[in-house]
Amino acid sequence: METDVLIVGGGPAGLSAALILGRCHRKVLVCDDNKPRNRFSHAVHGLLGREGSPPSALLDVARGELAKYPGIKMCQTRVVDIVAAGDHFQFGCEDGLQGTATKVLLATGLVDELPSLPGIEPLYGISVHHCLYCDGFEYFGKPVAAYGKGDKGAALAIMMKHWMSDVVLCSDGSEINPETAKNLANHGIALRSERITSLDGKDGHLQTIRFEKSPPLTRAALFFATGCRQASDLSKRLGCARDEKGGVVTDPLTEETSVPGVYVAGDVSRDVLMVSIAIAEGAKAAVAINKAFLRRDGLCE
Repeated sequence: METDVLIVGGGPAGLSAALILGRCHRKVLVCDDNKPRNRFSHAVHGLLGREGSPPSALLDVARGELAKYPGIKMCQTRVVDIVAAGDHFQFGCEDGLQGTATKVLLATGLVDELPSLPGIEPLYGISVHHCLYCDGFEYFGKPVAAYGKGDKGAALAIMMKHWMSDVVLCSDGSEINPETAKNLANHGIALRSERITSLDGKDGHLQTIRFEKSPPLTRAALFFATGCRQASDLSKRLGCARDEKGGVVTDPLTEETSVPGVYVAGDVSRDVLMVSIAIAEGAKAAVAINKAFLRRDGLCE
């Protein structure tokens, strides 16, 4: 099939871009494998007008809004290959769908590196979190833990003191240098450096952190700093330049990458990782893409 724009990823960034492009009468194909980064979370926070909405409900509403635009086509599939071919791109999907697109928008997002701790899976997104801006507010006045190896975990713990007063750093057997330990103490943050054996909770709510050779720790939540990675390698295979964090480098005005005709929006750029920012970046990229088409057709400078 042929389309003006192939959008890879149907999260907030991809759907936001599709909406703008659909309203510009562009043919848009959105391919999404239905594995959004926040699918384990119960609520979206920091999004004006939709504060506290379940992530799935937010996407359902967005898909319903896009359905009235005839130029937008949605496919639940994973794009596995994109190659530049002259003035367009050829793509192939996991389900066998193939086609060409004049422009490509990568909105594939990130995958969080969940700590390898027994019992963490049923707690993730409910009382185990990676983002203070998204979930820190709800734990004001409650005992919480920061998880991370070495100085990275310490930096998270110190930052958490703005949101919560009772913070304990769990370094899970990793070394903390003396200067960092002193800094933690100055901020009133206790250190538990023993190896963690399990996280115990009920109905998704963390209750106890257990250690190998020391008493358990009662906590209401755990925030972790173990990093994240690109959910797709398409930007790398296309040759898009990346920064030291692994994020795709983009033009600040257009969201276009170092590869002409390829744009990114949302967490792929690894800038501010919030739904509100992803929606804005999607809209910004869509406007830039439409302007590129207008210039091509001699309708603007």
